[in-house]
Amino acid sequence: MSQPVDIPTEQWAQVYEKDGVSTLKKIPVPEPGHDQVLVNIKYSGVCHTDLHALNNDWPLPRKTPLVGGHEGAGVVVKKGSLVTNVEIGDKVGVKWLMATCFHCTFCQQAQESLCPSAQLSGYTNDGTFQQYCVANAAHLARFPPHTDLAGVAPIMCAGLTVYKGLKESETRPGQYVAIVGAGGGLGTIGIQYAHAMGLNVIAIDGGKEKGEACKKLGAETFIDFRESKDLVADVRKATSDGLGPHGVILLAPQEQPFQQATGYVRSHGTVVCIGMPAGARLSMPVFDTVIRMIKVKGSYVGNRQDTAEAVDFFIRGMIHAPYKVVGLSEIESIFDAMRENRVIGRYVMDMSK
Repeated sequence: MSQPVDIPTEQWAQVYEKDGVSTLKKIPVPEPGHDQVLVNIKYSGVCHTDLHALNNDWPLPRKTPLVGGHEGAGVVVKKGSLVTNVEIGDKVGVKWLMATCFHCTFCQQAQESLCPSAQLSGYTNDGTFQQYCVANAAHLARFPPHTDLAGVAPIMCAGLTVYKGLKESETRPGQYVAIVGAGGGLGTIGIQYAHAMGLNVIAIDGGKEKGEACKKLGAETFIDFRESKDLVADVRKATSDGLGPHGVILLAPQEQPFQQATGYVRSHGTVVCIGMPAGARLSMPVFDTVIRMIKVKGSYVGNRQDTAEAVDFFIRGMIHAPYKVVGLSEIESIFDAMRENRVIGRYVMDMSK
């Protein structure tokens, strides 16, 4: 039988009280609703989306004031009256997709991320940059008791998002996939998922340090866009037949890669857009796109089944997200590193520091 847990009335949190400014302060511990749980967040990853949320630079209404964060891993300490699938003491994850309606046409087809009523952690709802977070029980990720919570936190967004994108690319074992932005948080995990799925990875990013990290994680080839004189030609040459990769995963926070990808993707290949540079647009030559039968699609976050699959790769030891643990108080230095494109892998915040 679950044992009661002592829960404080106040907690530390990073709060966005105005655009571009995050403040470490004490706030009340929230109370879970009838279909929610209260999770004692032990660790939370920091995503580029959190920087977009801080700056409020997406055309999507954001809650203010807001507790950011959507890569939380922790322990259930309280649950609502209707929650039967989770017990006190369970290890769980809190994702970007906090809650959905379950009755719209998208939810009925396991496309919960498209739910018009979706509630988003760290954007429309307070997220995981706090020591205690409420979350809808049905959308929690579930972890075995032995799970390393610091290590699994980045899987809640970075891992799940890039895993879903690889599935959307429709690439098969033995084929080539180019990952653009391969040295960042999503990219370093994406290389490992792609490698585990039997794909040949062409990693694209800038800088020697990122190149070394990508090769160490399983990339067949690294292409430094800063050094390349002809990126399209270089990517095509990286495939054994020179025809280009079967799939392209676009994770970069800049617009230019989105304009280049259809130039080097293989005919009948798939370009998957995941990164969302503020104000960016996607363009491609219509004639080339048609006669080469190129597919271009967006990929958002995964559903509950995608989450279970992504976590399973991690639990089986096939995914080791490169991460650095810092304290909750250090979030501004993390955002500075993101702005300067200095992040390799993922930052994970220890909520007790």
